[in-house]
Amino acid sequence: MFNRIMTPVDLAHRPKMERGLKCSADLARTYGIPVVYVGVTASTPGALGHTPEEYREKLEEFAREEASAEGIQTSAHMVVSHDPTTDLDDVLLKALDQVGADLVVMSSHVPGLTDYIWPSNGGKIAAHASASVMLVRG
Repeated sequence: MFNRIMTPVDLAHRPKMERGLKCSADLARTYGIPVVYVGVTASTPGALGHTPEEYREKLEEFAREEASAEGIQTSAHMVVSHDPTTDLDDVLLKALDQVGADLVVMSSHVPGLTDYIWPSNGGKIAAHASASVMLVRG
């Protein structure tokens, strides 16, 4: 049914992504397809790395841990953004084409009042992606 899953991850908020990560792993196991974890970072130092290379190492380690824990094939794809806060949606849409995924499984929050003014990341990805998108709440 699908050939590759792209799962955006924010390593700083891993506990909030558990349902989405589990869903992604379950689909990968069911269909025997790989998951590409996409992480976005800035070129400036941050909590997850002083350099993009340090962030890449953490993202790749995350992908290895998921592969081992879930028994699936994984890889990591890092993207450096000028401003991940404002560029995230566009960067993820470009990454979708770069990794060649035909399904996005993405953790998302329950919509609130502000989502009527500013669309959520998941909402924008779902509206503009060329691939199927599954938003996992909670």
